[in-house]
Order: sequence, then C-alpha cells, then structure tokens
Amino acid sequence: MGTTELGAFLRAHREAVPPAAVGLPNGTRRRTPGLRRAELATLAGVSVDYLTRLEQGRDRSPSAQVLAALAETLGLSRDERIHLHRLAKTSGGGVCDGAATTRARAVRPTVQALLDRLEPTPAVVANRPGDLLAWTAGFARLAGPTGLLEAEPPNLVRYVFTDPRAHDAHPDWDTVADERAAALRAAAALGDPHAALLAEELMITAGVLFRDRFEGSAALPARTGVERWAHPEAGELRLAYESLELPDPDELRLVVYLASEAATAAALDRLTDHQPAAS
Repeated sequence: MGTTELGAFLRAHREAVPPAAVGLPNGTRRRTPGLRRAELATLAGVSVDYLTRLEQGRDRSPSAQVLAALAETLGLSRDERIHLHRLAKTSGGGVCDGAATTRARAVRPTVQALLDRLEPTPAVVANRPGDLLAWTAGFARLAGPTGLLEAEPPNLVRYVFTDPRAHDAHPDWDTVADERAAALRAAAALGDPHAALLAEELMITAGVLFRDRFEGSAALPARTGVERWAHPEAGELRLAYESLELPDPDELRLVVYLASEAATAAALDRLTDHQPAAS
C-alpha cells in the first residue's frame, strides 16, 4: 500500500486546488479537476515527467526540497505537510516513525487524569486504527445509547460501517463514514499494521460502502468540525469537535465534543446532569 500512497496523496491535493487559487484561469475545456499535472510541475519547479513518476509510484524517493516545493504550491496545512514527508519516508522503504507493531490498549495515568478534569464534557481518547481506549462519563452518556461502546474494544470505524445503529446515531452518516475511512487509510498508509488489518476486515464485512470510501480517501480527514448526533433521550445534537494529538509513540488522539449552539448546550447539560454556573 505504501508504494502508491504518496502518489495518491499528491494527486488528490492537485485535483483539489482551483486554478484561480494559484493565479491561473479556470478555462472552459478542462477535463481534470483542479490543477493539471503540467501546471503543478511548472509552479513547483519540477519536470512533468518527474511529477508523473511520483504520482504513478515509479519514483519513491523525492528530495526534501521537492516535497517542500510541492507542499508550498499545493497550499498544504502543517498536518498535511508532515503526512506528506512521512508518506515519502514510508514509500522509500524507511521505517515510519510511530509505525508501532503493538497497539495501545490503555492510556497513561496523566491522560486519564486529564479526562477526569474534562468531566462532564464528552471526550474520548482513540488510537490510530480508531479503537477507543478511555472516555469521560459525559461521552458514555452521549455514545452509550447508540451502541458504540458495546464492542471490546469499541472502534469508531468498525461501528460506523458494520453497526446498523450508526445510521440512526449519525444523521449525516455519509460524511462521518468518509471521515472515518480517511482516518483509517491515513494510518494504514503510514505502515500501521493494525489499521491495515482492520481495513482488510472491513473490505469483507462492509463491502462496497467501505471499499469505495477507503480507496478514494487519499487526503487527510478533518481534525475539527461539527457532527450531528441523534440521541434517544437528548434529541438531535450539533456537536463541534476538536481532535488533539497527544505526545505518545502510539499517536493517540484526544477528541473533545462541545455544543455548537444554545439548544445543544442545554440538551447536553440535561444529559450530563450538569447545571451551568449562574451568571
């Protein structure tokens, strides 16, 4: 998988850049969404032939200068630039930092203490394949009735694609499914064996619903945004989420859910038995 992930990532971002964003006319006879390969090559100062070899996986050892030029031209974010460099390292046969052979099953005491401090806010810690390792009581009240926490261990990706209740829990199921598949592909692309095994499992158990999203999700998933949840007691909730990387070799992430509107804030307060402070 690693031999083609670098090319897929570059192509996905090339096709996502509007020509106008780099000072080129949109034109009316474009067959390619975003930038043409020749346009990106010219702007980044590389040959079209070399960029073609990169995108097709025939050259897997681009220099740091070439990667920097491509990242700058494509307008990649900090996280995307880091991911690009790590994909290049993986594609070139190097060992990827954090490509652990063992999977984290628990969190450090200090991380658990942080979760305790976040109560009653819904918050969860997940590893790269999407296993949930620890969560607040507030998250249990949010996710428990949806069936997400019934598995051992609970897994965000497997739940969305194999549990029928996920379609009811997430009114915007298609969007959530896209994000979960993209996150799993990003982990598998960097050599995480557990993510790769889960992807193989879901190819069989979830079929085309998963496969099309996984194979088409070369870009990184969003780390912040708003998700709609349908809760059997609290009703529809609009939750803004922040995903923060924890300093850990296993690359754990802390995801915190916050109300994005007054109605959701009131519903969360009722759900978590939390009384807002008097003003």
